Amino acid sequence: MQGRLSAWLVKHGLVHSSLGFDYQGIETLQIKPEDWHSIAVILYVYGYNYLRSQCAYDVAPGGLLASVYHLTRIAYGIDQPEEVCIKVFAPRRNPRIPSVFWVWKSADFQERESYDMLGILYDNHPRLKRILMPESWIGWPLRKDYIAPNFYEIQDAH
Repeated sequence: MQGRLSAWLVKHGLVHSSLGFDYQGIETLQIKPEDWHSIAVILYVYGYNYLRSQCAYDVAPGGLLASVYHLTRIAYGIDQPEEVCIKVFAPRRNPRIPSVFWVWKSADFQERESYDMLGILYDNHPRLKRILMPESWIGWPLRKDYIAPNFYEIQDAH
């Protein structure tokens, strides 16, 4: 089933896939990494001026990684803001997705966390470095194929 935003994107010749609706009726779209930045700018201009959240997950062991964006269209005089969920899938071997930091500044720490936990590289992000793990940490802890080290350092334990 195609939603309102998907129909608008088709009308304007913008490539995407409709993934249907979630349990709250929010439309979910899949965008290819190479199309994501230009579509993000178009969505911002169209009125999706608020990035409510960005997260990422490992689809399956050895499979794709996904970066998920929850966008909200906030306008005066509207009681119920319009929302959309965008999923951008990247290959595990070289997971590169254009950063949307320059479109929505709130993507800053959220994209850094996705990089830190899953190793997704957000191209053109101004400060893409670890945010939760030490810089010396090896690997990506939230990947399903991650092997936890067999040691745990207990610091300052009393």
